[in-house]
Amino acid sequence: MDKNKTILIIDDDQNNIFALKLALKSRGFQAIGCLSAEDGLVQLRYHIGISLVLMDMMMPEIDGYEATKLIRQSWNASELPIIAVTAQAMTGDREKCLSAGANGYISKPIDIELLVQMIREIAG
Repeated sequence: MDKNKTILIIDDDQNNIFALKLALKSRGFQAIGCLSAEDGLVQLRYHIGISLVLMDMMMPEIDGYEATKLIRQSWNASELPIIAVTAQAMTGDREKCLSAGANGYISKPIDIELLVQMIREIAG
């Protein structure tokens, strides 16, 4: 992924956003964060240069599954890759995330090296 591109982190936990932004920045990526799916959808409409979304799946109001489906109404999987991030590593979760429109899936606690590898594979 081009280092000039931005990763959008959508997570209702500010601490998760902070930690991910710090880890991604230390590996040369730019990242911005949103505390809700609604704010994330607004950022996608108005922030040019977002090339990948890290989507927390368990959020209040609009969860990550619904937000992913909403994003897919405007952007296909190759235009805007989405990596689903979830604390629930249950059987069937990966398939549920992928069927909602995510390109990849990673569970919390996040292995940053695995995430970086996934970003490079998915976003090029």
